[in-house]
Amino acid sequence: MIRFLTGGESHGQSLTGIIDGIPANLCLDISYINEQLKRRQKGFGRSIRMELENDEISILSGVSKGFTTGSPITISIKNKGTNIELVEVTKPRPGHGDLVGALKYNQKGGRNILERASARETAMRVALGSICKLLLKEFHINIYSHVINIGGINSDINYYNGLKHEELIRADESSIRVVDKESEEKIIKRIQKAKDEGDTLGGIIEVIVKDPPIGLGSHINWDTKLDGRLAAACISIQGIKGVEFGLGSIAASTLGSNFHDEIFYDNKYRRRTNNAGGIESGISNGEDIVIRAIMKPIPTLRKPLETVDIVTKEKKTAQFERSDVCAVPSASIVAESMIAYILADEIIKKFGGDFLEETKINYYNYLKYLERR
Repeated sequence: MIRFLTGGESHGQSLTGIIDGIPANLCLDISYINEQLKRRQKGFGRSIRMELENDEISILSGVSKGFTTGSPITISIKNKGTNIELVEVTKPRPGHGDLVGALKYNQKGGRNILERASARETAMRVALGSICKLLLKEFHINIYSHVINIGGINSDINYYNGLKHEELIRADESSIRVVDKESEEKIIKRIQKAKDEGDTLGGIIEVIVKDPPIGLGSHINWDTKLDGRLAAACISIQGIKGVEFGLGSIAASTLGSNFHDEIFYDNKYRRRTNNAGGIESGISNGEDIVIRAIMKPIPTLRKPLETVDIVTKEKKTAQFERSDVCAVPSASIVAESMIAYILADEIIKKFGGDFLEETKINYYNYLKYLERR
């Protein structure tokens, strides 16, 4: 099984990550991983810290001459934007972990909580998830994402409304990762308005997995269902408050005869539509896996909300920390990596293999088996 662990604080010396279970002989393309880190830092509405950081990984273990060895892979990312005076946070921000974390861990304020709860931690998730992406690419499985809503303004183009593959792979050309140019202009104006008003914005991202095989995940237990694992991975990302698969929310008000995806056979089993988002009964059905994640507005506001001072219990306004206005585009990159982690783990669970060549043999033999069914 593949598992990972991250360590480090927002203003500490570095972030550290360990990922175990990656088979031997995978080419670890460091330039690819660093490019994924740069993708995470982009986006209109990000804070000045993105100009200070230039995230790059250092490999500490598990790689020899550019290839994985089968041992745990340890990597680090140095923090550069750390030269500021850190003060205790006694006026907790509504929507952040400052107060609940301070109470849970018996802290004088929220500083030690926010340092770890910060979305800075997601830089390491992207680095480790990029290793999983490299593994998935060996099986021709690719993960894409784009933004379909910010601040209540919807993109007119999404997976179920005319999205073309070439538009999807060019999402990075947009400063907010929106493929619909008309909507992009409206959203940028909305972000700028929120910035001018000292406010923040959330939104919705759409992640699409191309060419997953039939059979990842299982119906047998609650914790083996693929959609359950993917939902948990996405909801663990800082700021994500909701997840749906395919046209999930629409299912509540649609007849079954209009919603469910009819099956046909054309050298292999296919669906006429993909309203389920590629997963049935917790198992991938071979169609694109489509996931949407909803992100709340960032809780750090230049126009702060009311709170209570932890020390004096007096009514105050919340403390301000350097923060983004909108981080939805960045969250889409993090979501790609978390989804890659779950899918890579499912590949290893199903097909095994201590080295990449062994896993590939098992995988392609399985595809041949499906062709005979």
